[in-house]
Amino acid sequence: MAEFAINNNNNGSHSSINSPHPDYAEIVVVRHGETAWNATAKIQPWYVQISLICKQGHLDVELNENGRQQAAVVADRLSREPKASVIYSSDLKRAFETALIVASKCGGIEVVKDSDLRERHLGDLQGHVFHEIAKTNPTAYKAFVSKNEDQEIPGGGESLVQLYDRSTSALLKIGLKHKGERVIVVSHGGFIRALYKWACPNGKPGKVLNTCVSVFHLYGEDKWTLKVWGDVSHLNETGFLESGFGGDRNSG
Repeated sequence: MAEFAINNNNNGSHSSINSPHPDYAEIVVVRHGETAWNATAKIQPWYVQISLICKQGHLDVELNENGRQQAAVVADRLSREPKASVIYSSDLKRAFETALIVASKCGGIEVVKDSDLRERHLGDLQGHVFHEIAKTNPTAYKAFVSKNEDQEIPGGGESLVQLYDRSTSALLKIGLKHKGERVIVVSHGGFIRALYKWACPNGKPGKVLNTCVSVFHLYGEDKWTLKVWGDVSHLNETGFLESGFGGDRNSG
């Protein structure tokens, strides 16, 4: 059975995380920094941003300068916490570059690429702006907003169930391999929201901000805890907390 002890800490100082226990792997999951596509509607209020977001999915988009600075800030935070033994990263540029910045600040620890940590594949929606797709590709749009979680997106896109299975399997594989260690995983908003659903089936994850930090303790396939969720306290006083893209369920 899962156990939950969640610290939602988007605005206050992040709590200290103790060194791992021999019985579990401590997995620190970090969302990548901002990209130019994330920032498409940055000048708009957050409630307008949702309808203007470009759909990245598996397209290989680099960090923008804000994203690199966000990565440096979260890297500084992680460098002051117990040392991780390895970093696993999505092989997409925006995640891998974030991971390299973190690795450099944390003593040059190894970064391992893992394609299973990628964002949800969005099929025919990739490369398009969200507010346009209802008109330009109504079939794919209908699939994307469907409440049927088995609904795949035309063009090779994943269903929410497929994303959930891939995300949770990837985290379990890492956790079982690194029992007794602390590891960092750098991934994407959709992937991370799937992990929240795994931990809190009836909860609402809210926004998954760029470079937010979540911490899981994995004891085994049937026992794990979510200790920290979506913490962006490291972005306080930086100017990136308000400007950074929110990563709600319509993002990718």
